[in-house]
Amino acid sequence: MRMSQLVGRRIKEDPKDAKTISHKFMIRGGYVRPVSAGIYSLLPLGKRVVTKIEKIIREEMDKIDGQEVMMPVILPADLWKESGRYDSVGAELLRFTDRNGKPMILAMTHEEGICHLLRTEVNSYKQLPVMLYQIQTKYRDEARPRAGLIRVREFTMKDAYSFHTSQEDLEQYYYRCHEAYERIFRRVGMNNVLSIQANSGMMGGKVSHEFMAICDCGEDTVITNPDRSYRANREIAVAAWKFDKGTPLPLEKVHTPGTKTIEDVANFLNVKAENTGKAVFYQDARTGELIFVLIRGDFEVNEVKLANAVKVPELKFADDASIAAVGAVPGYASPVGIDGKKARIVIDRSAAETGNLVVGANEVDFHYKNFNFDRDMANVECIVTDIACVREGDPCPLTGEPLIFSRGIEVGNIFQLGTKYSDSMECNFLDKDGKSHPMIMGCYGIGVGRAAAAVMEQSHDDYGPIWPISIAPYQVQICSVNPNKEGVAEAADKLYNDLQAKGLEVLYDDRGEKAGSMFSDADLIGIPFRIVISPKTLADGEVEFKLRSEKDAVRVKLEEVTELTVNKVHAELAKYL
Repeated sequence: MRMSQLVGRRIKEDPKDAKTISHKFMIRGGYVRPVSAGIYSLLPLGKRVVTKIEKIIREEMDKIDGQEVMMPVILPADLWKESGRYDSVGAELLRFTDRNGKPMILAMTHEEGICHLLRTEVNSYKQLPVMLYQIQTKYRDEARPRAGLIRVREFTMKDAYSFHTSQEDLEQYYYRCHEAYERIFRRVGMNNVLSIQANSGMMGGKVSHEFMAICDCGEDTVITNPDRSYRANREIAVAAWKFDKGTPLPLEKVHTPGTKTIEDVANFLNVKAENTGKAVFYQDARTGELIFVLIRGDFEVNEVKLANAVKVPELKFADDASIAAVGAVPGYASPVGIDGKKARIVIDRSAAETGNLVVGANEVDFHYKNFNFDRDMANVECIVTDIACVREGDPCPLTGEPLIFSRGIEVGNIFQLGTKYSDSMECNFLDKDGKSHPMIMGCYGIGVGRAAAAVMEQSHDDYGPIWPISIAPYQVQICSVNPNKEGVAEAADKLYNDLQAKGLEVLYDDRGEKAGSMFSDADLIGIPFRIVISPKTLADGEVEFKLRSEKDAVRVKLEEVTELTVNKVHAELAKYL
């Protein structure tokens, strides 16, 4: 491709709303253009990168017996009502009515679509297992799209779905897919990706993993130990906390005027936050049921762990009227004396296993000293479990070493769904005895545009991206300096034709721009190999050959540069096979 014909201009200044590296360089390099908040057009350079990522994904999905399909992005709402997600998913699901008055949705994922498809095509155990995948547009009505292609509303996703006759068969395939994902992310050039244990969230299922591209701009927290043998996201991470019950002391009611916060009561009574118990109130967003949480004062509630513990899909903070209705007093609350039938009481391990805590007395300006769960809650119905957020430096559950927090971009996820969708949607198979069973499902997703942005976040310098050759828009860039000078244009044209004849992908800057502007544009595009032809180099029968990842160029004989370039491109490509 000649740059004089390439659609997509380079921009000198960073966009005002761009905060991340990939957002800045995607815009400045002529890869994408915004259409609306979280909605982008791909320019030719961006499309070439995305197409190469998709090719790698297809190759790896085909290797694990995947079959590609294409489902519509617009689905009837009835399918989502079958699964139960139409009402349980919030405003991020875009709902609308067509001209015939039929409720429809723009799919953000296709579990319902694939169950609808497969139940028409597969009905016997003899046809299982099977995996179908697609690379398709999705729409998620994000409230706050950000960071360019990292968090958008409209996006391209590879979603795959496997169907099995047993949990054991699903588990075997799940780990085949896990290995395929590791190969995909290596091949697209991500140099630091971790597979971590994750919460299944709205997708459902018991086992899931997220693939996190580690980088400073990541919006997710990745928790590991120093050797990374332990990996989890913040939503499900645990630590090897040790709590001390000590010798129980008598429960004592004390006057604590104006001490509504943990800090206030700790200072007033001259104790540490770890010697206090904190009451936090939530409600089931659907039913309004009150959920009364007690956790040690130096911990924070992990709302995902809590939602999983009480099996509530969406929590909200409780209002004062709901708190008062069960006999608790905001700022001075504890579960002591609370009827467990009026609220669901959840006690974190930190509060249950630490002795002699200071907790609220359910009376304004009063607290109890020496709360001990085993004694003071002996006859109260409650749940005791881990609902605490892990803190940086807490002991690793595997090794005891301090846990480390990193930032990451979620570029892929895989789930063992079980029968969450197949059961409700009657996606069944007949076993060898003719009995009907719901198919056991797995699902596997990769955000294609997000993957491109994550590679750029991990591989760049101050001047632009440094693309791995496996997904670079072109493999080689020729820069023709002063093409009007004798011999320059002719030599550049010949090299361009020779390299293309050898099967290489070449971007040829034939515009006649000044050298500084030309090289600045080349850095913003980020192609791995650069060849500069100028009157100065031609005078010596040479060209300059430079790697985008290196500062200095080397001189190469003009008659040798084609063979050298072909060899280097093939050698570099071999690293990503």
